[in-house]
Amino acid sequence: MKPLILPFSELTIHHVAQVGGKNASLGEMYRTFSAQHIDIPNGFATTAEAYQAFLKENALTDRIAAILSTLDTTAFTNLPEVGEQIRRLILQATLPPSLAKAIREAYQALCSQYNAPIQVAVRSSATAEDLPSASFAGQHESYLNISGEEELLQACLRCYASLFTNRAIKYRYDHGFEHMKVYLSVGVQKMVRSDIGSAGVCFTLDPETGFKDVVLITGSWGLGENVVQGAVNPDEFYVFKPTLKQGKNAIINKKMGTKAQTMVYSNADVAVPVVNIDTPENLREQFVLSDEEISRLATWTLLIEQHYGRPMDIEWAKDGLTGEISIVQARPETVYSQQAKNLKTTEFTLKQNGQILASGKGIGNKITSGVARLLSSPKDAHLLQKGEILVTDITNPDWDPILKKVSAIVTNKGGRTSHAAIVAREMGAVAVVGTGNATSVIKDGDVITVSCADGQNGFVYAGKLVWEEKEIDFSHLKMPQTKAMFILGDPDKAFGLSFYPNNGVGLMRLEFIINNSIRIHPMALVKFAELKDAAVREEIEKITHHHANKEDYFVENLAQAVGTIAAAFYPKEVIVRMSDFKTNEYANLIGGREFEPLEENPMLGFRGASRYYNPRYKEGFGLECKAMKLVRDDMGFTNVRLMIPFCRTVEEGRKVLRIMEEYGLKRGENGLEVYVMAEIPSNVILAKQFADVFDGFSIGSNDLTQLTLGIDRDSSIVSELFNENDQASKEMIRRVIRAAKETGTKIGLCGQAPSDFPAFASFLIEQGIDSISYNPDALFRGIENMVAAEEKLSQKMVADDSWQMYEEDAALNSGI
Repeated sequence: MKPLILPFSELTIHHVAQVGGKNASLGEMYRTFSAQHIDIPNGFATTAEAYQAFLKENALTDRIAAILSTLDTTAFTNLPEVGEQIRRLILQATLPPSLAKAIREAYQALCSQYNAPIQVAVRSSATAEDLPSASFAGQHESYLNISGEEELLQACLRCYASLFTNRAIKYRYDHGFEHMKVYLSVGVQKMVRSDIGSAGVCFTLDPETGFKDVVLITGSWGLGENVVQGAVNPDEFYVFKPTLKQGKNAIINKKMGTKAQTMVYSNADVAVPVVNIDTPENLREQFVLSDEEISRLATWTLLIEQHYGRPMDIEWAKDGLTGEISIVQARPETVYSQQAKNLKTTEFTLKQNGQILASGKGIGNKITSGVARLLSSPKDAHLLQKGEILVTDITNPDWDPILKKVSAIVTNKGGRTSHAAIVAREMGAVAVVGTGNATSVIKDGDVITVSCADGQNGFVYAGKLVWEEKEIDFSHLKMPQTKAMFILGDPDKAFGLSFYPNNGVGLMRLEFIINNSIRIHPMALVKFAELKDAAVREEIEKITHHHANKEDYFVENLAQAVGTIAAAFYPKEVIVRMSDFKTNEYANLIGGREFEPLEENPMLGFRGASRYYNPRYKEGFGLECKAMKLVRDDMGFTNVRLMIPFCRTVEEGRKVLRIMEEYGLKRGENGLEVYVMAEIPSNVILAKQFADVFDGFSIGSNDLTQLTLGIDRDSSIVSELFNENDQASKEMIRRVIRAAKETGTKIGLCGQAPSDFPAFASFLIEQGIDSISYNPDALFRGIENMVAAEEKLSQKMVADDSWQMYEEDAALNSGI
């Protein structure tokens, strides 16, 4: 006789047919990882044979099949009635005595292992569940904080009934599973006291883009169901796998969630074992994991991913009594792991501005528009028309049968691992989750536009806006011999852009990060205690209140942004240009007006290298250097090169390098290369001397053109004279490339002209440029121009060789 119960210690991944994917995976991990000091709470599982014995004991098989035969499989109009009838049948049945006895004995043995009565988690695991091709995520029920044998037996019966939730019936129909050939196993696992600790979910890839070199960890206070269900906006941590394996500080991004609710044990009502309470304010303002715990958890997920040989979706929990972290579930990731490598992409670009109604975490990298339908419950599904946009507080698996009708999902609550986010990815839909206020600012029936094209951010706009969709196919795109690189500033777009054909990042501007993410003038943080404006002090305090040392706020945020881009393109080089704001731009940062002089022409004034050693800004530059040292030395991104903008003289370059060395960035140490922008005529005229000081050049064609032609490109009066194709400008470029070639110095160009003008690309290729960098929207056109230019040059060289051979032959013949 086959067993009715199997302990985790006897289960492997090969027992899916007996205990379902979830329980088979728990047994596999318990057997494999306990010896590696990864805590997997012990437990046991009922088998498929136990479920079949239950059906037989209560004569349920034919009765359930008869009810299912009445299901409307076209519009599913009677799905709620069908599901409710079957669940009632099961809940009115009784467990076979032999099964009840086996469950009691297994529970007693589990309690004896831990030397005390314990609470357990009771989870459903279908025999077709957690397969790489179908997740069944959330289709069946779980019950937490179950104590004692009688409660456990009732929870097992309710798990059996949950095989026929409305959502599970619909899910099986959609995925082609025969209802009566899917059996249910009940997993019983010792509870981790995360009700007084924290819990969450890990993905061993980026769930938005499929970028496989990171681990995403999300977490909140209390039991993990809040994170799984999307009931809270959790903390998020990204960890970079390659440098984690090197023992570096591989945390490249940390974002604090609001964590408004905490799920805890209910001691008052046995019928309601868990409840949500408001999270205390002091806990909302704390990360749920320390850096050491984040790194340890990420290391465990790598071992689990390696063992299973595929990207994984993993649940973790931290015990508030012991402080220990445990892995409580693991299943295959079911979206990106199932996709073939996609060599086509559609770029969505919003072409008009609009009123932003709500914003949150964007899922889907698309734009759509439609009628907003505010629903508070799946029971209101009849109000939703196909193609409308669902706006609600939160979704759970009960929504699944109707979500295929929507064009987008907008929720108040939830993070990247919430139910709404997972379903949106599986459907290829758009979602904005965790807005906080969508249901209060969007009215039922409003026409809205939902845009998730801006990296990881999602926005909901009033009305129907205009956008552009452009399909790009790079499956047959030939890459040039000359490096084609990105101009990039937004870290949120980096993972997605990394899949494009490229040779790295030729120009990463720090200004975008400082302006959009940090927002505060560096010197206002250095001199915070001396700020005169009380309102500015208050605003800075509000933004930086998580940092006792205000300077750390700047360093950490800048390092994480640069680290994210460096991770996306690792090990390709990422050239980071140190800040190049003009004084009027710096002044617009919070606190900036106390530190910036008024200049008649900021374009030619206190900018670039001259700021870095000047007492007005030297300490601010020091913060930039500390951030870059953190990126290169602590995080391990030695693919990051640094670049100095607007360096007027050779001696100024030496001064800057000395300042950098003071802050721990010594050229040549740990492979550090420092480049200089070639954007001033002096850089061209003295190019060989600059090459003695720096490791490479990057031609800034905009500034070089304006300074060569004496044009202020901000002046509308003479702007029509600005032309990168002007012969004088091209002569400057030709000279600096020639000097770089003669000195063996790397040289590239960053700008729009090579993509807009094929002749300009040909000119650069003919001169022997090493790399050309483009904005993302110009990359493909630029690559095509470069390939055409190289082919043209190759043909010319062949023709020249042929002509030379002809002349040599002619001369030889004439001499006979």
